[in-house]
Amino acid sequence: MLFPLTLLATFFASWFITKLARQYAQSRALIDNPNERSSHNVPTPRGGGIAIVVIFLFGVGVMGVAQVLPAAMAWAMGVGGLIVALIGWLDDHSHVAAHWRASVHFIAALWVLFWLPGAFGATGLFDTSNVFLSLATGFLAAIVIVWFTNLYNFMDGTDGLAGSQAVCASLAGGVLLWLSGENGLALILLLLCAASGGFLVWNWPPAKIFMGDVGSGFLGFLFGVFAVAGEYNGGLAFGTWLILLAVFISDATLTLLRRVLNGERWYTAHRSHAYQKLVQAGFSHRQLSIGFVGVNVLLLWPVAWLSCRYPDSLWWYVSTVLLILSVAWVFIQKRFSGNRQIE
Repeated sequence: MLFPLTLLATFFASWFITKLARQYAQSRALIDNPNERSSHNVPTPRGGGIAIVVIFLFGVGVMGVAQVLPAAMAWAMGVGGLIVALIGWLDDHSHVAAHWRASVHFIAALWVLFWLPGAFGATGLFDTSNVFLSLATGFLAAIVIVWFTNLYNFMDGTDGLAGSQAVCASLAGGVLLWLSGENGLALILLLLCAASGGFLVWNWPPAKIFMGDVGSGFLGFLFGVFAVAGEYNGGLAFGTWLILLAVFISDATLTLLRRVLNGERWYTAHRSHAYQKLVQAGFSHRQLSIGFVGVNVLLLWPVAWLSCRYPDSLWWYVSTVLLILSVAWVFIQKRFSGNRQIE
């Protein structure tokens, strides 16, 4: 009974902190005004994701001290998440150059590698018996965490989208971890779900406040840490996290690759993601968010459960989901290619 009450308290605490964040943003003129690259039409405060950050980091601290959460995970997510949130908070207040943001994200990823060495080779990141392999796997793991951090930011472009995806992924991940006996990790993910839900009340279309970089980068970083850590601590496998986040991963990755291959400035703002194409085509933000939730519930959740139930077929499930969503991405890009696109 205690934990459901804790989740309920977390939800309302996040709701209240988001309200305070909205008042703060209005007082400091932290407003996203519509422009030719935007998907919104009304000036909207930003930075509401700070509520998720505050609630989650507090929960990590409490659960780490109580030894409910493994100490390595608590240190990795707590300090690393704080670093990512701080650079996002600064970016929400005054633009921070992309190369500085990326550098900070790599520092946070390296912090994770320090605390989770078992994920990067049989005996750890600093395995002197095979230094090359250890460094190579560590570098790849850092790339994964940094990419998750940024792709979540790329996909935070319409009302309710990033918040509802956070609720869906953390809820499913928490339940699957609970079923596998990883109670500590399950509890912290369900806490993240409740915190995201409290924010989502304010961000649901029509949004009264945006998540901002402080929230989107923080969420992407956390999911990246969970995905990488799952390869060493017996939690959810990396492939299962790819399934749970497949909608964001496929759209962000394919859009980035296309822009790079076309010689475009991939690091600048644009409106060429599949979800942005749908908004340009006339779908409302509410319809888009509901549709993404539907894809999670009807496709990603069942396949993620199957990947846990039949781990020998994990990568078949991953490949199938990514193939389906890639085909959908190509269809949307071709079907709505006539809509005006700003590069």
